[in-house]
Amino acid sequence: MVFSSSLFLLYFFPAFLIIYYLLGKRFKNIFALLASIFFYTWGAPTFIFIVLGSIVLDFYIVRFMDVSAGKRKRYLLAASVALNVGLLLYFKYANFFVDNFNVILESLGFSQFGWIRVALPIGISFFTFQKLTYSVDVYKKVHEPLKRVTDYALYILMFPQLIAGPIVRYNEIADQLVDRSAHETTDNRLTGFFRFIIGLSKKVLIANVLGEEVDRIFAMQGSDISSYTAWMGIIAYSFQIYFDFSGYSDMAIGIGRMIGFRFPENFNNPYISQSITEFWRRWHMSLGRFMRDYLYIPLGGNRVSTGRMYFNLWVVFLISGFWHGAAWNFVIWGAFHGVFLVADRLFLLRFYKAIGKVPSIIINYLIVLVGWVFFRAEDIGAAWHYLGRMFSFEGGWNDVHPDQKFYAILIIGAFFSLWGGVPAIGRWQEKILGEKQKNSTIYLMVAFSVIFLIICVASITSSGFNPFIYFRF
Repeated sequence: MVFSSSLFLLYFFPAFLIIYYLLGKRFKNIFALLASIFFYTWGAPTFIFIVLGSIVLDFYIVRFMDVSAGKRKRYLLAASVALNVGLLLYFKYANFFVDNFNVILESLGFSQFGWIRVALPIGISFFTFQKLTYSVDVYKKVHEPLKRVTDYALYILMFPQLIAGPIVRYNEIADQLVDRSAHETTDNRLTGFFRFIIGLSKKVLIANVLGEEVDRIFAMQGSDISSYTAWMGIIAYSFQIYFDFSGYSDMAIGIGRMIGFRFPENFNNPYISQSITEFWRRWHMSLGRFMRDYLYIPLGGNRVSTGRMYFNLWVVFLISGFWHGAAWNFVIWGAFHGVFLVADRLFLLRFYKAIGKVPSIIINYLIVLVGWVFFRAEDIGAAWHYLGRMFSFEGGWNDVHPDQKFYAILIIGAFFSLWGGVPAIGRWQEKILGEKQKNSTIYLMVAFSVIFLIICVASITSSGFNPFIYFRF
């Protein structure tokens, strides 16, 4: 079940909200947990018991760790980390490792290793990182552990951000898991609904329209694709993945606000970035902060030698790429961004400052586009071929025939991706997405939300194309 489905919009979500609002404070967490278990089970019934078992086991490991000291405390932290990372490695990467091991065996003349392929639990990359923040935050005494296992299960399985983020760190939400009555206001419910509809519209009205043409272009073989088409395809994909991913984050933030949670922002106009360093401060911000605080800083951060710092930075983004998907093209994508992050510190930031804002945005966007080819392509070979067609500057203009709707949505996507570069627009955007609004503004938000909900539902029910990008995550 995904947010942009008629099943969720017309049945699950309204029923959840009605029951949640009617319940007393004492029962809200239990009901939200049961609803989240149902939500996850609907999409992945095979894995729900594994997920619940790991949650219960991890809860008690961390509980014992909190009252321990010395080596025993460190061993229990290691056990918690090993449990969560081990599950992630097995379910997400076992097939990848076995496939590559078999390639090596075959090249050496040996028989391949027999293996029953492992299915991927939905959202495992996201909830594994959240479980790690719980263990580490409690270990470092950033926040005390939760007293009830059901509250911990709600933190991990909470359906608004379970399958597509943002990655909510334990210390950011710990107090809200126990008491969020201060945020359960009518204004928050209405502004949260508005934020949800903004995200739904991004996903359904922009990302889905672009994604249908992107799939067709990337499915083209050999020399069938011209340079024009290749560039059009990857530009469209850059807006598809942005509006898809940021749309899901907006929907998660909106649902959270409607039930009293305050989730962190996850996107901030990334395509107006003037460097890859800035891009990662604006793109998937919760992942960037996680990697910085739970990996880069423990590796030494900026406190090590310059060479070691650059190496650590590159390794962090290599891991970040691998986190996104169990394939070599994701590893290359992460390494590619890591190289430019290091280059920023070496000389690029000075170069960008010298040439000014607009040229810097254009150059950085082109770098990001090249990286997206590796992210979108099925494998490394396909990625290199696609890049070859992009930069061959060969072929005509008539190998694909997108309709006017595609071009209109492409222009709209470009406009809304770049308009935050105007300072006044950026400030207005932050204000309109905030929690505190005037009554007149809220009335307009509600009217907008109802109209666009109807449009989105009509679009979903009339189209059979509604992809879910995050299955591979």
